[in-house]
Amino acid sequence: MSTGNTTAGPDTGAAGPLTGFTIGVTADRRREELVALLVRRGARVVEAPALRIMPLGDDVALRRATERCLAAPLDYVVATTGVGWRGWMSAAEGWGTADALLGALRDATVVSRGPKATGAVRACGLAEAFAPGTEASHEVLTWLLARDLDGRRVAVQEHGAPLPDFTAALRERGAEVIEVPVYRWGPPEDPGAVRRLVEATTRAEVHALTFTSAPAAVALLEAAAAIGQRERFLAALRDEAAAFCVGSLCAQPLREADVPVHCPERSRLGALVRTLEDVLSRRGRRNLRPGPDRLVLQGNALLGDGAPVWLPPLQAAVLRALAEHPGQVLSRTELLLRAWPDGRADRHAVDMSIARLRRAMGRHATLVRTVPKRGYALAGA
Repeated sequence: MSTGNTTAGPDTGAAGPLTGFTIGVTADRRREELVALLVRRGARVVEAPALRIMPLGDDVALRRATERCLAAPLDYVVATTGVGWRGWMSAAEGWGTADALLGALRDATVVSRGPKATGAVRACGLAEAFAPGTEASHEVLTWLLARDLDGRRVAVQEHGAPLPDFTAALRERGAEVIEVPVYRWGPPEDPGAVRRLVEATTRAEVHALTFTSAPAAVALLEAAAAIGQRERFLAALRDEAAAFCVGSLCAQPLREADVPVHCPERSRLGALVRTLEDVLSRRGRRNLRPGPDRLVLQGNALLGDGAPVWLPPLQAAVLRALAEHPGQVLSRTELLLRAWPDGRADRHAVDMSIARLRRAMGRHATLVRTVPKRGYALAGA
């Protein structure tokens, strides 16, 4: 499989909780951290950022918004993301206005949209008056609308895109709103990697996709649509590949497309990886032979008493189909339907895959039995 940059787990001879699984990472921000967490646990990671963050530290619009914040006292300030807030402070420092900006913010009531924004606010020596645990913008808006906003000056730090509904609601209540555009989402640096990730997902070569922002989820769906694969891509996410999002807001575009999404209880990368471990171990692990001579199929890897053996996706799919019905004979036609993503192969292809699979299984090859004139079966566990 060739998609974006592929990073494999450490070659230590020991299996990790994610050994055997290939996971697509669509994030730009904090991508290296997420990839490191996954690789450390044995996963193979395909990096295909669906969008890229375009900082606006030298942008005229950001500087003009900052100057407006300093022109008169602020009543309320809304921090929406930690990275955006830190970017704003960094840009002000570069302009030599950081002390003045912090002074203006200290005199205002600061509202933060969840833990990450709160952490960035506190790192500046400020304190938030309100922060919903859900990171939901509508809860911040509800809190603000419960105040008298007539004639009040409200600065809203944006997070990758304008917030027209949010700011319109504040203006309708009489507030003067200053929109602070700290960064923007831009097209991916490598559109080909994004396209290849979509195609690999439709071919059942990827076990999971991770998302850390709603715009990235939207961008990946749009990339699938652009190559005429949207429905096949969605079907794969509903069946073979699992979608994991860092939080409920991030998951919304996928849920609107009827894709099941797994989210951790806390919106943290570490919690996201632990959720991956839990879900994939339950849905992607098959015991082929119990006892001291055990053999386990985990994702695409065979785990026994030696080093893990990674199988090609097709061989793993054939073995998984047999393992789902131990002792039951599956005809070549049934294996074609279960293991080949599009079913476009002939009976000879099944025999060739079984032969290669047995070679990969080594001394465990006898687990896969040939039933003359009927098909193949896996010895009962």
